[in-house]
Amino acid sequence: MMTELEGDDHLRPAPSQHMDEVDHRIVAHLRRDGRMAFKALAAELSLTEATVRSRVRRLEEGDSLRVVAVTDYEAVGYSMMLAVGIQVEGRPADAVANDLAAFPEVFSVCQVVGTLDIETLAVAKDQESLTELLVRLGAVPGVRKLQPSVALDVLKNQSNWVPFGHGV
Repeated sequence: MMTELEGDDHLRPAPSQHMDEVDHRIVAHLRRDGRMAFKALAAELSLTEATVRSRVRRLEEGDSLRVVAVTDYEAVGYSMMLAVGIQVEGRPADAVANDLAAFPEVFSVCQVVGTLDIETLAVAKDQESLTELLVRLGAVPGVRKLQPSVALDVLKNQSNWVPFGHGV
């Protein structure tokens, strides 16, 4: 269940036993500015710096929060984003998924239920590199069929919701 954070456009999970309202407010501020100093964050939230520091440490140690740098793929030369659905045959899907995750252009790999076995998200510099990537993906042992879709316009690519512990 998702609830809207008061006065903020970000969505967050419903309150849990691990994160209270203060934790959610800290996370909302760090999403806007991950480099915000604890002193400034404390002042914004009317908390002590020690409280903010200990809560952020607890959230990080509990794998509820990780502050990371995010790269704009267009700024580093990739002009195309694509989703590639993959059907697998003759090999376990998790083995194929692990092979696909090793591609530097692939930034998300999920095993799924339905007509496809794996969904990936990837980037390409241009049409030529897109074609080359699809040929390489199709050559992975166990890949039966690729269903690529090139994004015409990226309206939302929210990188602040990811599972920790899976190469993240």
